[in-house]
Amino acid sequence: MIVVLVSALSCACGRSEDSVRMRTDPSSFANVSAFVTTNLALDLTADFAAKTLAGTADLTLEIHDAAATQLVLDTRDLTIRKVEAAIDKGAFVETKHSLDAASPAFGSALRITMPPGANRVRVSYTTSPSARGLQWLLPEQTAGRKHPFLFSQAQAIQARSFVPVQDLPGVRFTYDATIRTPKELVAVMAAESVAGGEPGVFRFRMPQAIPSYLLAIAIGDLTFKPMSARTGVWAEPSMVDAAAREFDDTEKMIQVTEKLYGPYRWGRYDLLVLPPSFPFGGMENPRLTFATPTVIAGDKSLVSLVAHELAHSWSGNLVTNATWTDFWLNEGFTTYLERRIVEAVYGKPRADMEAMIGLKDLEDSRKTIDVPKDRTLLPDLTGRDPDDAYSTVPYEQGALFLTFLEAKFGRDTLDAFLRRWFDGHAFHSATTQDFLAALRSELMAKKPEAITEAQVQEWLHSETVPAFAVLPASDAFVKIEAVRDAWLEGGPIDAVAGAAASWTTQEWVHFIDSLPRTLEAARLASLDKRFALTASTNAEIAHVWYRLAIANQYTAAYGAMEQYLLKIGRRKLILPLYRDLASTPAGLAVAKRIYEKARAGYHPLAQSAIDEVLKK
Repeated sequence: MIVVLVSALSCACGRSEDSVRMRTDPSSFANVSAFVTTNLALDLTADFAAKTLAGTADLTLEIHDAAATQLVLDTRDLTIRKVEAAIDKGAFVETKHSLDAASPAFGSALRITMPPGANRVRVSYTTSPSARGLQWLLPEQTAGRKHPFLFSQAQAIQARSFVPVQDLPGVRFTYDATIRTPKELVAVMAAESVAGGEPGVFRFRMPQAIPSYLLAIAIGDLTFKPMSARTGVWAEPSMVDAAAREFDDTEKMIQVTEKLYGPYRWGRYDLLVLPPSFPFGGMENPRLTFATPTVIAGDKSLVSLVAHELAHSWSGNLVTNATWTDFWLNEGFTTYLERRIVEAVYGKPRADMEAMIGLKDLEDSRKTIDVPKDRTLLPDLTGRDPDDAYSTVPYEQGALFLTFLEAKFGRDTLDAFLRRWFDGHAFHSATTQDFLAALRSELMAKKPEAITEAQVQEWLHSETVPAFAVLPASDAFVKIEAVRDAWLEGGPIDAVAGAAASWTTQEWVHFIDSLPRTLEAARLASLDKRFALTASTNAEIAHVWYRLAIANQYTAAYGAMEQYLLKIGRRKLILPLYRDLASTPAGLAVAKRIYEKARAGYHPLAQSAIDEVLKK
């Protein structure tokens, strides 16, 4: 099931808008060699009782093959009521359509008969209550506990579960939307809000062309608080003030990134704080980043997430990976930019600490990957849902690759190169080969002694960090390890307390994560009593503490860990805990008991990952 992908041909020296290149993408049925979506218009009604979105999707198409008689769209579990076609602004006329049998990885191809010259289609449809790209929350699953909540998560290929669309990252389109909700609720989208809607009717417009995975919608008891002229926070009323305080450096981050990599091109940059079941730390939906409440620590210690999602406004949203095999072009670049933003706003020591934690995450992640090619920057996704290969590898290995280039060519040179990359490919999709062509012509040709082609290929294809990588280091962590070692050798806990009085979240995470997995219960209890780690309200600190507790079977922490797993759905934080528990028969029993209660509150993406871990 391979399709052809039309994308603008680019090179480092310029772009010809008329030149195109055919590419393949294994994640989509769409026949984009014949038709390419240029605009999407949605009119949808949210039914919280039925847990469905119902209405119409109008697609305006660019015809690439005048002889083509069929349009193929991606869908997953959609009920298609009617399909119509039109020529330009002419009247819609019903046309034939059919749905292929469903594929577990990709859903169903929707095949639409296209009359000669037709360049518009209207699909009338209803989503499934179990749509993988939507999560419907009961009031008790929200902060306010009074109203239900809906949010979407389209990345990587789940937009097809709530919109019939050409669901692949190489196709970009503008969109308009009308969203109808219960009158007491507010709808937001990753788009401009269009004024003038009556209660319960919200209209939106996205003038910049985006790929389908950046479609995003949320509906709930939401209120807004501005942070600057172009930034603000949407959240439930009980959370909005804390969120605005936590994220009030956002404008400063935008200005830093603009200075390095060019103008912010999306108008506003707002954040939406979602209920805790959101499966990711954040999602870079343009103009409206979706964020987990687990980063609201009260001290801005976890706002590198904002830096990361903001950086996607350049690497990912502006220049998009053309296929999901090229995912590192989104996430590796963004992780590198994130660390540069953190360094500029919060200082190099903090950026170095976060880079070291990222390296540890990379090492841990690779241990859990069963498919060897998934340990590289270029996984083979043929026949697979891209989420099946999701890991920290594209993030951290990709960032280390760019850090290596910075060390070899110089920071100023790399910054200028990246800015040209973003400018030259703005609002287009790119492949790894596009990047390599630019790297060879702009950097390697001008300084041939800096790096070799063999080194470049090792970065892309190695299942480990290359031996010649430039690895992060942190003086702060050296000091923490000295405190740790002194305590492990019998030193007083008061010495730990004296040092820890000034520790950041990152320092606490490193201290706990570096403790032996063979500590006696009395030592763990002394740490717990002194620092209240089991009761920590910092999600990252609690996460590493619970992992240490599982490894040492410190069951005094299990009650709090269970509550943590019941209220948090962020995959990065919960999946490792289930995996650790499942490593022993007794722990597996605990994991299954907790999961039986927690599963209904998790997003489908988290459910599928944990189902796999606990199926033994």
